[in-house]
Amino acid sequence: MMLLSIIIVNYNTPKHTLAALTSVFKEQKLTDFEVIVLDNASSDDSVEVITRTWGNKIHFIESKINRGFAEGNNLAAKQATGEYLLLLNPDTVVLNHAIDKLIGFSEKYPDAGIWGGRTLFGDKSLNPFSCWQRQTLWSLMSQALGLSSLFRRSSVFNPEGMGSWDRGGIREVDIVSGCFFLIKHSLWKQLDGFDPVFFMYGEEADLCLRAKKYGAQPIVTSSATIIHYGGASEKVPTDTLVKLLKAKMLLVRRHFSPYTVRLGVFLFTCWPLSRYMAHEILSMIGRKSSSKSKQIWKNVWGRRAEWLILR
Repeated sequence: MMLLSIIIVNYNTPKHTLAALTSVFKEQKLTDFEVIVLDNASSDDSVEVITRTWGNKIHFIESKINRGFAEGNNLAAKQATGEYLLLLNPDTVVLNHAIDKLIGFSEKYPDAGIWGGRTLFGDKSLNPFSCWQRQTLWSLMSQALGLSSLFRRSSVFNPEGMGSWDRGGIREVDIVSGCFFLIKHSLWKQLDGFDPVFFMYGEEADLCLRAKKYGAQPIVTSSATIIHYGGASEKVPTDTLVKLLKAKMLLVRRHFSPYTVRLGVFLFTCWPLSRYMAHEILSMIGRKSSSKSKQIWKNVWGRRAEWLILR
């Protein structure tokens, strides 16, 4: 068995994927690694461009249907032979031997089971979405009341985002982002990979929370840093929010206790409604910047049947 299998799922992002692959082969110095790229039925020239450029160095899988992020990774992982799996988003750029550093970090903390690094935006500013804490009744209440938006830099009022932490150093977390996600292959198999019910968003949160029940403790380090642009294949804000809300609602229903799930669902439902109402008021008093946000949240609320998940 080789040490590492790197998995990238592409969907209509050939330029980003080519840049990610270039950075992997430039920065990754481990001798025993493989790269598996799965194309999720892209409608552009992804297949031709990627295979022409990197076909002799990667294992390429062409899916005839869009399986989503979760099932796409599951399918690619079935072809993996590495002791570790590294899930890497196509809209990433590996910096300063970050993958080597993450492997070294995992060997120092072998019991964690899941490891992640730090992410930056394209301008090298901090991208805080590399890790999260789990949803709680308090975090949902903070969202519903708008406190997590008003006080983004507060870990008290923005507990899921760990608002006061600059992502420096080493820290145990509940959830490692799927954009730069290292896991022992044996643990992945034990968990049967991602649950494909999560088409996009939420799959890594569900997997991390399930992994903790098996004794894993996800952990991240800032010594392994990459660029993650984010949202490269998702262009419509309303569609993005609907998918995100559906995933987060499913997480509430799956991972809250039977005694708190009903209250959790109620508080979660209040969040998009409160955002719509807040932007409605702001636009009425002349805040022009709120007009677009009001329409987005209005559309999201109007499509609540898609994300409410009544059962």
